Amino acid sequence: MSERTAEQVVESVRAAFAETFGHEPEGVWSAPGRVNLIGEHTDYNGGLCLPIALPHRTYAGVSHRDDGILRMASAQQDGVVEVVLDEVSPEQPGGWGSYVAGVLWALREEGHDVPGLDVLVDSTVPVGAGLSSSAALECSVAAAVSDLAGLGLLEDAGSRARLAQVCIRAENEIAGAPTGGMDQSAALLSDDATALLLDCRSWQTEQVPFDLASAGYALLVTDTHAHHELVDGQYGSRRDSCQEACRILGVDQLREVDPSELDATLEKLPTDELQRRVKHIVTEIDRVEQAVAALRSGDLEEVGRLFDASHVSMRDDYEISCEELDVATETARQHGALGARMTGGGFGGSCIAIVRSESVDEVSTAIDASFADHGFTAPSSFAVTAAGSARRDR
Repeated sequence: MSERTAEQVVESVRAAFAETFGHEPEGVWSAPGRVNLIGEHTDYNGGLCLPIALPHRTYAGVSHRDDGILRMASAQQDGVVEVVLDEVSPEQPGGWGSYVAGVLWALREEGHDVPGLDVLVDSTVPVGAGLSSSAALECSVAAAVSDLAGLGLLEDAGSRARLAQVCIRAENEIAGAPTGGMDQSAALLSDDATALLLDCRSWQTEQVPFDLASAGYALLVTDTHAHHELVDGQYGSRRDSCQEACRILGVDQLREVDPSELDATLEKLPTDELQRRVKHIVTEIDRVEQAVAALRSGDLEEVGRLFDASHVSMRDDYEISCEELDVATETARQHGALGARMTGGGFGGSCIAIVRSESVDEVSTAIDASFADHGFTAPSSFAVTAAGSARRDR
């Protein structure tokens, strides 16, 4: 985990940009990674989710070009990736550059006049940890384009919501990752000390107070360093299962299934696997509503209980957990966590736990020891607070 301050990263980006492209950037913009408190895989089912933005951000030094060419460099990658804007496609430029190029492509598809750019990015968001480094990359560049091209898409919540939809389209259609939109919404619409209640059917948002520190608790994130890759088919197969269930049930989205009618609904599905997939989605959406109510009433013990129930559902019904995530969450519980659950797309990545502020080091050390006992790669644990959204830093 990077210990660099925001100011240090901004200065590093400016220096690396000048060295790479031979001139100064016109500015540096950033967007946060996210942790989803609860509501996993509900976004593409029209459901509810409850992310917070992380203090960890992706920074983009950007200048416009007049020749319709996009040049991209990264502090985390070697070389410069170059593509003509008119030639951007799912195949071109490919790799990490698709997330950047996809944003410009999607803005152009929406009718905006978007120039070529020189872009250099650096990030403190752990890649592959399920903390949405991809959306942070997209949204930092989107913020820069909005400002440099005078699009005004950072001015208010409505504009930012439209920009989030652009970034969702970029990731779905150019980067080829079938994500549902929670990540981009969190990166563009979150506020300090709040969680973002996102309705993925109406795309309405609501801020929910989330300040664990005032109650003597912390949100501990553990990056398991287990494999996490959303375009390897597992994520898409879960989405396909939900679409198949909708077809059988005659609904547009699983959000339409009433939790009180779940048992009768499951009887209409022909396989145990489809039943378990639908059960997770319907109960998870319900858990988001319960968690919001608990947070508003200050009942952190109930939030912890919902964390635990959510993890069991993801492990057993949606089957997106893994041994590392199960060990990390169980160890956190054994050492006093109010609750713990995996977060993000699954199949590796990170988990979160609500622990007493004074116990952060103790729980982190216990998770390290459990991983060593199991022969796993050493994890990285760190406490986080709810942070702000995409912005111009310099």
